[in-house]
Amino acid sequence: MSISVGDSLPPATFRVMTTDGPVQKTTDEVFKGKRVVLFAVPGAFTPTCHKNHLPGYVAHADAITAKGVDTIAVVSVNDPFVMGAWETASGAGGKILFLSDPDASFATALGLTFDATAAGLGVRSQRYAMLVENGVVKILNVEDSPGKADISGATALLAQL
Repeated sequence: MSISVGDSLPPATFRVMTTDGPVQKTTDEVFKGKRVVLFAVPGAFTPTCHKNHLPGYVAHADAITAKGVDTIAVVSVNDPFVMGAWETASGAGGKILFLSDPDASFATALGLTFDATAAGLGVRSQRYAMLVENGVVKILNVEDSPGKADISGATALLAQL
């Protein structure tokens, strides 16, 4: 069963790349007392994620934060080094918080995984976007295919804020 609007996020520990290396951040540190847009991608640098999904959030970051959002974060089942490299390569530093879910434990706890083993990727997060207020899901848009970034895209979520 997957998470729904009105549910609290499950406790989790992410990894975030810093200049000193990876550090841990808990769901409380990211979401408690904040209004956060969280979007998930199946994999950093994958075509739809890198060329479509992330760029929309970078382009609309100011408009999203103008709607009272404290943080925009992306989460992926990748290690923190890959997420750090993706942050650098995308130029999204300072606009988007890059969260690593290296073992898919957060995606699994949400009930939002899919098996991409046939493509050589293993278990991955489904593509989605949500608005989270103080740890509670207020908006949830889950794509029906990992190759789509329509309802989970920045433009769609911005229209709902």
